[in-house]
Amino acid sequence: MIAATAFAGKKVALFGLGGSGIATAHSLLAGGAELVAWDDNPDRVAEAGSCGIPVADLRGIDWTLQAALVLAPGVPLTHPKAHWSVDLARTCDVEIIGDIELFVRQRHLLAPDCPFIAITGTNGKSTTTALIAHVLQEAGRDTQLGGNIGTAILTLEPPVNNRFYVVECSSYQIDLSPSINPSAGILLNVSPDHLERHGTMQHYAEVKERLVAGSDLAIVGVDDPWCLAIADRLESAATPLTRISKHDVLAQGFYAVGTQIMHADDDATQMVVDLADISTLRGAHNAQNAAAAIAACTAVGLSTDEIISGLQSFAGLQHRMQPIARRGHVLFVNDSKATNADAAAPALSSFPRIYWIAGGLPKQGGIASLSNLFPHVAKAYLIGEAAPAFAAVLGETVPYEIAETLDRAVSHAAEDALLDPDDEPVVLLSPACASFDQYKNFEVRGDAFVQQVGALPNVTMLVDPKEN
Repeated sequence: MIAATAFAGKKVALFGLGGSGIATAHSLLAGGAELVAWDDNPDRVAEAGSCGIPVADLRGIDWTLQAALVLAPGVPLTHPKAHWSVDLARTCDVEIIGDIELFVRQRHLLAPDCPFIAITGTNGKSTTTALIAHVLQEAGRDTQLGGNIGTAILTLEPPVNNRFYVVECSSYQIDLSPSINPSAGILLNVSPDHLERHGTMQHYAEVKERLVAGSDLAIVGVDDPWCLAIADRLESAATPLTRISKHDVLAQGFYAVGTQIMHADDDATQMVVDLADISTLRGAHNAQNAAAAIAACTAVGLSTDEIISGLQSFAGLQHRMQPIARRGHVLFVNDSKATNADAAAPALSSFPRIYWIAGGLPKQGGIASLSNLFPHVAKAYLIGEAAPAFAAVLGETVPYEIAETLDRAVSHAAEDALLDPDDEPVVLLSPACASFDQYKNFEVRGDAFVQQVGALPNVTMLVDPKEN
């Protein structure tokens, strides 16, 4: 655990007692803060109190004495309206920060030069974060992985020299981190998302920009107009900048030509690596992820050989275009993390012959936006509440069956794919839906898929079903 000593002896209010909030509270207490914590959920308050966290309704404290309000990232800071705790803090000019900011301040106190790679973007940030951490670990570096990827940042080991931090940052977390200053900050892309929490695309993009604006090196994908404008502003401000692209040739930076990642600088252009034989990095979106990882790992001192070796051994992010098994010439891929159409598009675009398992609790817009990728689908197997609506969209364009449940879909898709003469037909779970009609979350759904594939006859697993 990282003890947040920056607030030692100071009064601090904390709101939000979920997983990261509890970790933050323990960090502040370990660092000597005079903490009082609260949540709108009485069960969370009771749980926090039972594990030694001082709790009290923040409506009743003296805000003029508080050094900070530490806010959980899920609590509204600005939109649709500020949470009541935020209003109380602002009334008394109390600074409002989050757990990433506490880490940033502790790094400054203990080891300001230890490598810190921070990753954000609307899409792809979890894969890029996991990929960078894997490359560093394979190269023998002391690596800490956390943030929005699922491990609260303050539960990591304390900053020391030559300890590498790889941190996924959501827009909510960046909004609560005014002094974030990574060694290498990555902004992959910006597209409409979380507007209910940021109000406008302009504000959403401005929040994302803060991460790279404060970086020693800004690594920015320039394939969308928002990020291109951000890169141009950073360049005008003389911020050290590396541009990346998944489809455009760049005069300087890292870019993809098919499966090849190229590096261009003032001296020459050369290929860094060919991703063609790395099954976990298929598709243009993964070319962008790989380019960002290469740029970041280069920036913190890894050699090209170390980086290539790490890319080649990357097993993939669980539940995100994860190859899990083979049965004869059929590949099985777990993309359970694809909980809407936009998230499913990368997998559908990456494989030419797909037996597609889709459905669940439908999201607004359905799958109509994926129609240009329907030619890749040999047959669809529809499950959950969305099945009738998805069937109506597929119509006569794509053969389908309403399988209703995942186990039936796996069984039928596996048998159909085995008869396909294509070189590598793919049974793909990429639901384009939330899981909550049949499963607790997308992880449980993905684990069920792995278990059911593992129970098929004559299957060779590429992952351990017990560890997935």
